[in-house]
Parts: sequence; C-alpha cells; structure tokens
Amino acid sequence: MEPQDIELLRVLNRHRSIRKYTKEKIAPELMNQLLETACRTSNTGNMQAYGIVVTTDDGLKKRLSPAHFNQPMVVEAAAVLTFCADFNRFTKWCRQRKADPGYDNLQSFLTSAIDALIAAQTFCIAAESQGLGICYLGTATYNAEAIIDILNLPELVVPITTVTVGYPEETSEQTDRLPPNAVVHREQYADFTPETIDELYREKEQSDFYAKFVTENNKETIAQVFTDVRYPRKNNELFSDKYLEVLKQQGFLK
Repeated sequence: MEPQDIELLRVLNRHRSIRKYTKEKIAPELMNQLLETACRTSNTGNMQAYGIVVTTDDGLKKRLSPAHFNQPMVVEAAAVLTFCADFNRFTKWCRQRKADPGYDNLQSFLTSAIDALIAAQTFCIAAESQGLGICYLGTATYNAEAIIDILNLPELVVPITTVTVGYPEETSEQTDRLPPNAVVHREQYADFTPETIDELYREKEQSDFYAKFVTENNKETIAQVFTDVRYPRKNNELFSDKYLEVLKQQGFLK
C-alpha cells in the first residue's frame, strides 16, 4: 500500500464530529476544490441527481438555525451545506431535449437521496483531509419544509442531510463504534442470537459515558434512552408524516 493510501485510511479512522468552530473562514479556492471533489463521486446513471446548497451568509444561517433545533454550530460554522435529492435540473434538461421525464416517484426519490448522501460523504472526507471539521445534522429531514422555504427549493428538490463545516475550535472525543462484525456479514446475512447481541453491545453497556445517560434519564438500560428519550416512537411517526407530506408537496409522490 502506498504512503498516501495509508494516510487516507488514517484520516478516515480519525473521524470525529466537530460541533465547535473557530471564526476562520474557508478560502473560496479550497471550498471550490472540495465541492468539485464531491461532484466527482459515484452516482446513479451519471445523472448527478443531487444538489448542494452552500450557505455562508450569517443572516441565512440564523434563519436556518431553528430548523436544526437551534444548535449553535449552525450559526458558528464557516459554512452550512444542505445536500438535496434533486431531479429538478435533470427533468428540465429532459423536457428541453424533447424527452419525457418520469422522475416524480418514490424510486427516483430514493435514487437521488442515495446520490446526495454519497456526495455528502465524499465532501466530508475531502474536508477532513484538509484539516476541516464536519458534523452531520439529521434535522434536515425533521424540518424539511422550513428548509425548503428558506433555501427556495423548487419542485423535485428535497433536503436529505445537512453538514456544518469549519476549522475546529477544539478536538472532541471520538464517538464509540460497534465492532465490525456487528455490521459486516460474510456472503449472506447472519442473524443475531441473544448471545451475540450481548457480546456486541457489552462494551457500550459497560461504558461510564453511557451509564450517566441511563442515570440522568432514570432508565434501566441504554436501549431505553434511545427508545424513550432520544428517538421515541411518537417523534419518529411525527417526522415520518411530515416528510411524506414534503415529498408530496415537492412532487416526488404524486
């Protein structure tokens, strides 16, 4: 393996979410290079059915902040990038070339959503390789309607994920991960027994870091913190209903 390849693996393995940034701006030349790299990434059928809205204006970042539950990093980061499923451009090109586009459906939404996420991750890897910090925000789908309004997104364009990026103010601790055999299956899917579940989650459940969340939330297990506090059923169903309405509004579900 070449030295540059080894260094890339080191960059990937050093990943951590950065939520505090310095006031240093990202040079336009660097940002353009990162965006060009993202646009070279894999995509379905070479349609590039995704869009990236780069927000650096302080006023717009402040308007976006409530849609992301007022997390400080939205305002403090040098840039906020909203990665969108986007069949607007491709559909218009088809119509202008006497072709009949059929992309106002769930299959096309899934295609463009996947493309948007691949582009987002490519951007993030490139940004981290240049000393920048990033953080994904899942709230892009929670409050998609507000983001659509603020960013003036047209039909067939829907937010998929948001990434804050800037120069780190501090080095945060790396978030724990399950061992690879929790997610990697060889040849075919190997379902989990109660014993393997216990084994895979043992380290997490014995962690002092997670134990405090159990105590603070008056729960018996870490799993209950996830199901009852962080991602409860009622919220999942609420945001599901809201997002389905957004997909209808934006023309993906006729």
